[in-house]
Amino acid sequence: MRNVNPNEPTGSSVGMASHKDLTGHKLLMVVPWDLPPGYIDSVRSKYPTLKVFHVKWDTWKEPTLPPNVTPEDWKTVTILLTGPKFPTKEAAPKLELVQLQSAGANYILDNPLFKDTDIAFCTANGVHGPQITEWVISTYLASQHRIPRFLDNMREGKWERSWDDSDTQDAVNQRIGILGYGSIGRQVARVAKALGMDIHAYTNRPRPTPESRRDDSYHIPGLGDPEGTLPSKWFSGTKPEELNEFLTSGLDLLLLAVPLTPQTNGLIGAPQFKLLAEKQTFVSNIGRGPVIKTDDLITALDEGWIRGAALDVTDPEPLPKEHPLWHKKNVIITPHVSGNSASYNTRLLAILDINLERLSKGEDFMNRVSRKRGY
Repeated sequence: MRNVNPNEPTGSSVGMASHKDLTGHKLLMVVPWDLPPGYIDSVRSKYPTLKVFHVKWDTWKEPTLPPNVTPEDWKTVTILLTGPKFPTKEAAPKLELVQLQSAGANYILDNPLFKDTDIAFCTANGVHGPQITEWVISTYLASQHRIPRFLDNMREGKWERSWDDSDTQDAVNQRIGILGYGSIGRQVARVAKALGMDIHAYTNRPRPTPESRRDDSYHIPGLGDPEGTLPSKWFSGTKPEELNEFLTSGLDLLLLAVPLTPQTNGLIGAPQFKLLAEKQTFVSNIGRGPVIKTDDLITALDEGWIRGAALDVTDPEPLPKEHPLWHKKNVIITPHVSGNSASYNTRLLAILDINLERLSKGEDFMNRVSRKRGY
């Protein structure tokens, strides 16, 4: 394992108690990319005695952890930045903080390192807001303005112009319902509001006060809705009738932005789609595919309960070539890419920096996964 802080003294006598300079801690970053120039220097300038290691390894593609991290290395790691591969709790007995590369945490819920310890796991919640918002708004507007149809016509060299000036519904006074008002939902709300849309928000826990509507997770300064002031109406609950009240609140666009948990698996099926029929709501899913019952989605499209859908996630995923969803009218499908951004890694390291500082001060971590809620 390459030590990017080679001038550090080595040895096993350093205690693991937290200090402002993180003395006794060792940070291991297992990521599939090179660190930005100057990043290590900035960490070292703030925490001179923190041992820092970087291993370029793709835990999303490779079946194992990096082989050049030895058992002896793992024994002294206290802070780990990684994807979906983890050491055992026996192999990394001093581990205190795991910073995930992803905003979703469903893949850790049954892992003994999470389930059977009190190690803090923190997500990258907040890094996706800008780019996923652009995907949500652009696919919705593309559908409203029939861009997919015009692209097909373009490929055929076909000029098909409508002389009906009222054949397109713009976004002004349309209502978006955001199921899961987290960092992504709040940035979508910000942009939707700028387009003239009305915002309805849904959370599983009640948010009756201004303080309860605040969001303390990571957000890019100046973006999102950290104070929770943009929605004109808030809904909450975990019971079907509470969700139904939200779905029947006159939504033109329904955004599904919830994590995949036992409670959200299959959350949207035929009964829910039927509730959307009055306005033929457009459905956008950027959460996880299994939140929607796929067969019921196909029925909803065929029956005209909804006027279309934009899907960056599907169930199954990858979506097989022969799957009927590919050929449904008014459906836009992309292969789980809405979160891609050239700024992703920089934002992820910003969250890591915040959590290093909070560890040094003994404060609560940002984006910590709740073992009770599963996200």
